[in-house]
Amino acid sequence: MFGASESVHSAAPAAGASSTTADETAAAARSGGSVGARGPACELPVTFDIAAYWKAGAVDRPAKDSPAVEEAADSLLRQGPVTAVCEIDAKPAGNIGFLHVWTGAPDAGDARTVLRAFVAAGGAVSKEKYRPFRAGGLEGVEVEYLSTSEILDESKQERALAVSTPEGPVVLHLGGLDTEEHQRMLPAHELAGKTLRTA
Repeated sequence: MFGASESVHSAAPAAGASSTTADETAAAARSGGSVGARGPACELPVTFDIAAYWKAGAVDRPAKDSPAVEEAADSLLRQGPVTAVCEIDAKPAGNIGFLHVWTGAPDAGDARTVLRAFVAAGGAVSKEKYRPFRAGGLEGVEVEYLSTSEILDESKQERALAVSTPEGPVVLHLGGLDTEEHQRMLPAHELAGKTLRTA
């Protein structure tokens, strides 16, 4: 979506079917390494495991040689109080979608405030279901919701979670091409959530 810089990750699975079997979905939950802290892919205030074959990279920002270009980039990379800093691409694992990581300033608010603002800034959403989230000593909030495209007039499932850290809030967001693709990628989102730790 945003265009991430290259990062080292595990080899891709054998080329083959585009359909995902139950075994392939389960395999998506296997760890393929971790990102965060001061790692080569994404420098974050948290660390977490990414699914096998998924590829992480920092979100590229354009050179600051034009205020207009910089403003356009900010509008694309910013959602509510947070900015996209890392994307983990599912294509090497055979899916179409990303797990995006967003961060904000320490004064952006608590996890629930940040997550509600993030979802609201995403456009037409409905059926939000918020619940508490805990992992690795971190406390936050997770949400499931439907996002509706005004262009396609179609709705799809999305999921996000937010935690607060001393360096500011962190949001992990899983979208997907459609609801079916989103559901196939859920094991990767769940793996990231359960392994989330402060860097």
